Amino acid sequence: MVRSVRQAHAAEAALRARVAKARAQIETLNQRGRGKKRFETVSALRQAVVAIVQRYGVEHLFWFRLTPHVTARPVRAYRGQPARVEQDRHVTVEVCVDAAALEAAVRRLGWRVYGTNQPVESLSLAQAVLAYRSEYQVERSLGRLKGQPLSLTPMYVQRDDHATGLIRLLSIALRVLTLLEFVGRRQLAAEGTKLAGLYAGNPRRETARPTAEHLLEAFEDITLTIVKGPQQIVRHITALSPLQQRILELLGFSSALYTRLCTVSSEPP
Repeated sequence: MVRSVRQAHAAEAALRARVAKARAQIETLNQRGRGKKRFETVSALRQAVVAIVQRYGVEHLFWFRLTPHVTARPVRAYRGQPARVEQDRHVTVEVCVDAAALEAAVRRLGWRVYGTNQPVESLSLAQAVLAYRSEYQVERSLGRLKGQPLSLTPMYVQRDDHATGLIRLLSIALRVLTLLEFVGRRQLAAEGTKLAGLYAGNPRRETARPTAEHLLEAFEDITLTIVKGPQQIVRHITALSPLQQRILELLGFSSALYTRLCTVSSEPP
């Protein structure tokens, strides 16, 4: 069992914030006035209180008491109606935080149980924890493989060798995406800079951790035009934008990857 102190502190702050919000909302149920719902039965108010604590995930951290009130209100005779006494019924709630339950919940935060069948000689506790914390990277890569942008599933091939070939091909593409993203982020971290212009509708938004998908989307508007004449072939490619040139620089590529396509061939088509 391992406890992350930083995670525990962050989770504790979030828990105490939820408790404070839930308590404030419960106390507002007692407020009376225009536009405020008035609870006339204990069951209706209890249902409202339970809904609040469930919404914030703090069901076992409060004590509350519901008190019905009945007030006699005299009504004067009016237009043939005799004078009478009406019963004004409403219910209020008193709420307090269960300090013992809250502290017990705080003590449980940040703990995780790790289990492995690897011997200590090949995998220490520290290595196991670090490997587990990097699990999201593996899961994200598998998500890319099964969904966008590689779309392995659903698989419409029927032959086993076709399925094997498709999986191997897409796994190579996954390695390319992962490497491209790693190199771009590493270079930005080494420079201590951020990259702007990747997000449509927000050109000033910057990021130091661009995804491979966003880096590739920046090149979607490039067009290669090929004009075939009787004696030569002329090729024209869209000029690279400053953002595209910057991405190539981060990845260690030369702009010649694109500019060398703009050649004039004297060979007949």
